[in-house]
Amino acid sequence: MAALPSSDSPPNVSRDVIRVHDGAWTSDVDALAAEEPMEIRLLWDEDGQLHRHSLAITMRTPGDDFELAAGFLRGEGIIACREDVLDISYCLEEAEEQRLNVVSVTLRSGLDLDLARLERHFYTTSSCGICGKAALDALDLRGCQIMPPGPEVRSAVIRSLPDALRRAQAVFRRTGGLHASGLFDLDGRLLDLREDVGRHNALDKLVGHQLRRGRDQLDACVLLLSGRASFELLQKALVARIPVVAAIGAPSSLAVELAASFNITLLGFVRSEGFNVYTGVERVIR
Repeated sequence: MAALPSSDSPPNVSRDVIRVHDGAWTSDVDALAAEEPMEIRLLWDEDGQLHRHSLAITMRTPGDDFELAAGFLRGEGIIACREDVLDISYCLEEAEEQRLNVVSVTLRSGLDLDLARLERHFYTTSSCGICGKAALDALDLRGCQIMPPGPEVRSAVIRSLPDALRRAQAVFRRTGGLHASGLFDLDGRLLDLREDVGRHNALDKLVGHQLRRGRDQLDACVLLLSGRASFELLQKALVARIPVVAAIGAPSSLAVELAASFNITLLGFVRSEGFNVYTGVERVIR
C-alpha cells in the first residue's frame, strides 16, 4: 500500500469570537476544529476493465485521510488486510479545491464485492430504522466471529486510561471540539491515538493506521473512546478484533447487546475513581 502524503489542511482553524464573561464583552480569536467533507471512491479491475464506485461521503477533520478510508473499509468488511488495497490516493481528476477531499482506494483484483450491500450504505446513522436483532443478525451473516477468551487487564490500568488519553489529545486541547479513539496495550501504554469531529472517523483513522502498518488483528489491546459507546463503534471494534472497549461516556443498549453476543468486554463511565462493567467481566483483574 503506497505511503502517500495526507491532506495539508490544518486540523483546526482560527476565527474571531466575542467572549461574554461576568458581564464583560471582549474580542478574541478562538481555535475551532476543522470540518470538511471527504468522499471515498473504490476502484478495481475486472476482466481488464477499470470500475469505479462512490462509496460514502463523511464529514471529517482533515488529516489521516488515507487511514480514515482504510479503516472505514475494514470496519464495513470490504477489506480484511493490507494486501487487499493496492493504492490509496487523492483524486487528481477533481478541481484543485476539491482534490484533497476525494480519496480513491484501488482494491486488488478478485476481491469479492457485494455492490448491492454497498448501495444500502450500511448503518450510517443511529436512526436508520433497522431493529437491533436485524443489526446483530447482519453481523453474523458477514461472518464476524465471537471473540475468544482473554486477555486480562488490571482495573487500575483501566482507571488510568482517560488521563493518558487527555494528555495526548493535542488538537482537543486547542479546540475542545474533537472526539478521540486511543489504542492501549494491556499495561496502559498508549500505542496510537486519532482525533476527529466524528467519533466514527476517529476510530476508522485509528484502525486504518494499524491496518496500513500490517496489524489487522488487535486482540491484545484495549480501545478507549472519548465519548459514548454506540453500536456502530462496537461493530468496528469487533471487526478489528479488539477484545476490550472502554468508554468515558455511556454505552447504548444495542452496544451492550453486541458486546454480550460477541464476547467483548465493554466498560462505561471510565474515570480515575472507577468504571462500570457491562459485559465480559472475566477479562478485568480486580
